[in-house]
Amino acid sequence: MTRTNHSVAPKGATKSTLKVLCRLAASLTILLGATASIATKRPAPSVPAAGSSELEIQVLLDRADFSPGEIDGSGGRNSSKALAAFQSAHGLAPGSRNRKALLQALAPGAVVEPIVSYTITSEDAAGPFTGKIPKDMIEMSKLPGLYYISVLQRLGEKFHSAPALLKRLNPSARFTGGEQIRVPNVARSEQEALDTARARTGMLKVVVSKKTSVLKVFDRQGQIIFFAPVTSGSVHAPLPFGNWKVTEVLRNPTYDYDPDLFWNPNPASAKATIAAGPNNPVGVVWIGISDPHYGIHGTPDPGEIGYSQSDGCVRLTNWDASRLAGLVTKGTRVVFEK
Repeated sequence: MTRTNHSVAPKGATKSTLKVLCRLAASLTILLGATASIATKRPAPSVPAAGSSELEIQVLLDRADFSPGEIDGSGGRNSSKALAAFQSAHGLAPGSRNRKALLQALAPGAVVEPIVSYTITSEDAAGPFTGKIPKDMIEMSKLPGLYYISVLQRLGEKFHSAPALLKRLNPSARFTGGEQIRVPNVARSEQEALDTARARTGMLKVVVSKKTSVLKVFDRQGQIIFFAPVTSGSVHAPLPFGNWKVTEVLRNPTYDYDPDLFWNPNPASAKATIAAGPNNPVGVVWIGISDPHYGIHGTPDPGEIGYSQSDGCVRLTNWDASRLAGLVTKGTRVVFEK
C-alpha cells in the first residue's frame, strides 16, 4: 500500500513526526485539481425559513451531541442518521411522529429557540483572512497560515452552518463587524456543558463504521454520548478495520505533503509543509492512532462530510473534530468496523 508522511504539531508544542495515510479526496480536489470520488450525491440544500422543523431539529441534535454535520436546514442524510441514532439512544420509536416527545428528549426542561440574534464581533471580522486558497501545494506552502477565507466562512464554522444558510437567514447582511445577524443557536448553557463534561468522564471507546459513515463515542454503560457523520477510506486506501488506541491529540496541526507517496499526484508537485489553520488539509485537529498510517481529523470542506470518500483517514467537520478531541486522550480505544 502506498503511504505518505505527514508531520503535524500544534502551535507552541513540540513537533512530532507521523507517518499518516491521509490522502484526502476533498483536499486533492482543492489542492491538486483532482476529482473527488463521491459515494452518494449530496442533495442541493433547500434552506427553509428560520424556525422550520428541519432547521430546529438540526440545531437541537447538534446541541445534544448527535451532530447532523453542517447545519443547512435541508434535513438530508446526515441529519436523518443523527436523528435515528438519537431516537434509538433515548428509547424513541424510529420515525415517530410524536414531535412533542422528541423535542422534550432533545431539550429536556427547556425551550430552545433554534435561531438567535448575534452581533458580529471585531474579533470575528479582524482576520487575518486568506482570501483564496491556491490549488498548488507549493503555492499553498508559501502562505503564513491557512486562515479562513472570509468572515462568512468563520461564522459558518462558529455556528456549525453552511454559508448558504447564513446568507438565507440574513439576505441583506454584509457580514461585517458590529452587524447583527441571525444564526443557529448552537451555543450551550452552563448546565448543558456540565452535563456533557460529566458524561465524557465515563467514555469507553470510539467506533467508526465504514458502512454507515458515522462515528460514535460510547460510555461504560454502552450508551452513545457523541455521534457525528464522517468520511473514511477508499478503494486506494481502505480503512484499517480492527482495534486501535489513540496515541496523540494535536490541535492546529501543520501538514507535510509528499507527492511521491500519493496514488494520483500532480507530477509537477514537490514536497511541501502547509501551515496550520482551518483550511489546512487536516483542519484544526489531528488525532493519531496506534496504526501509524492513519488518524482522525478535521477538514476544510464540512459540506462534503458523509457524502464523499476519503483517501485513508477519518474526517469530520472541524467543530466535530474539536468536540472529539475534548473527549479522547492517549490510550482511548478506537474501533474501525465495516
